[in-house]
Amino acid sequence: MATGTPTDSRTETRRCEILVVGGGLGGVSATLAALRQGAEVILTERLPWLGGQLTAQGVPLDEGPWSESLVHSASYDAFRRGVRAWYRTHKPLTEAARAELRLNPGQGNIGSLCHEPAVAVAVLNAMLAPHVAAGRLTLLHGLAPVGAATDGDLCRAVTFETADGHRTTIEADRIIDATEIGELLPLAGVEHVLGAESRDDTGELHAIDGPADPTDQQAITWGMALSFDPHGDHTIERPADYRTFRDMRLPFWPGPQFDWTVSNHVTHEPLKRPLFAGDSDEPYLFDLWHARRIAWRRNFTEGSYPSDITIANWPQMDYWFRPSVTGDADADAATAEAARQLSLSFLYWMQTEAPRHDGGEGYRGLRPRGDVLGTQDGTAMQAYYREGYRIRAETTVVEQHIGCAARPGAETAERFADSVGIGAYRIDLHPNSLGNRDTVDIDCFPFQIPLGALLPQRVENLLPACKNIGTTRITNGAYRVHPVEWSIGEASGTLAALSLRDGLAPRAYRDGERLARLQSMLGAAGVLLEWPRFGALTPRSRTGYRPPA
Repeated sequence: MATGTPTDSRTETRRCEILVVGGGLGGVSATLAALRQGAEVILTERLPWLGGQLTAQGVPLDEGPWSESLVHSASYDAFRRGVRAWYRTHKPLTEAARAELRLNPGQGNIGSLCHEPAVAVAVLNAMLAPHVAAGRLTLLHGLAPVGAATDGDLCRAVTFETADGHRTTIEADRIIDATEIGELLPLAGVEHVLGAESRDDTGELHAIDGPADPTDQQAITWGMALSFDPHGDHTIERPADYRTFRDMRLPFWPGPQFDWTVSNHVTHEPLKRPLFAGDSDEPYLFDLWHARRIAWRRNFTEGSYPSDITIANWPQMDYWFRPSVTGDADADAATAEAARQLSLSFLYWMQTEAPRHDGGEGYRGLRPRGDVLGTQDGTAMQAYYREGYRIRAETTVVEQHIGCAARPGAETAERFADSVGIGAYRIDLHPNSLGNRDTVDIDCFPFQIPLGALLPQRVENLLPACKNIGTTRITNGAYRVHPVEWSIGEASGTLAALSLRDGLAPRAYRDGERLARLQSMLGAAGVLLEWPRFGALTPRSRTGYRPPA
């Protein structure tokens, strides 16, 4: 019998072959992959922008060390090339910047392609546009999933609601959950994990002692876009909870919440990271301003960008007061809003009380850039969620599969015969939502994405395409970044379309000739399934991108 939210006479009903819920990078890549195999697709997204963490959450590309030298996915490489082409076609670049083969519009030192979110939105829409024009893809914005209809081990449909209360139910043969926190898993009754696993259960070096705790989650961060007008005053109104946030002190943190001294992500020693370490026009400085700078004004013709633009997504803005994913919609919305108020409070502190690098207090010229993020106040459309619901999968990737310390004597990560993609990033966890654990930032090997981690233990026709695959909270810290999410989505979209065409359940491709066929299709699409023999990601190669000497 059907469970979840039923349809009624006031609910519009649609049908498609493959329904992709969530328009982040995993959702877009899943959609493109399914379309490439000839499937008919509906893609839904609750927000006005596609791109998820890259755009609506305002997090510039966080990539591994070989993003410029190794193409792990031809479609992801096409997206990256599209971003650079868009700048060369539509932006007033200087001749020197235009000639730069590996153009980095923001010269941010988090990666080699820091760019404005709206550019990514334009490129993603352009990649989908031919399929929309051909009638094979329907793209629906403004739909939030609120229920699911299931029949035994099948998910038959998902019901959505708009902001004005209109409901739409979409029936599909294959459903892909590409939401930012795995929203469909509890809605459809898919067995899942939330929060921190116990070391007793996983054997992981960095798992928590004692029982598993679903409320032990990584902090969320509500990012914002800023420019700097040295002669202006753009001070915002003081947020109501400003003093509470400013004076907060956690036992493991080196000082108050609002201070330039933070905890070193790797060593946990005090680390001073000022807003500016010198002239903001310098291309490479390792201060907060340069970390996620998405527009360096010297890359553009004089006067076209009066200031750099940077994304503030910094340790002082991590909201570690309570868990952000609980299943209580009102409580979770209140937590997200509190995280936004924390970020605005930190902006107010920077504008009014923060010690300046050149003497005095307060950078009143810090200007929130809502135009950059599609909002009124300069904050992102949505908080950055580092984790959410994860499927209980046929294969769960644990620290012993990829972590260097957890694999003594090994030279590579665990090799998975059912690999459907590759990724590379450090195991990177932010402080937790209970306020009692500092960061975990440890070495790991470049890794593979096993097909078994995409297969729920029971449900037959629903696949994950984001941070909701079969990882633990520890290994999610490596699998959550942009290029890995893209590869997860690409694998799920390909599998959904292939299994639909063959009339088989996705789990039928786990091994044997069917697995070989799936892997052959991915390879033909330009997806790497194995790594060349590279070393571990060490503390000195946290992003792999460093400026020229």
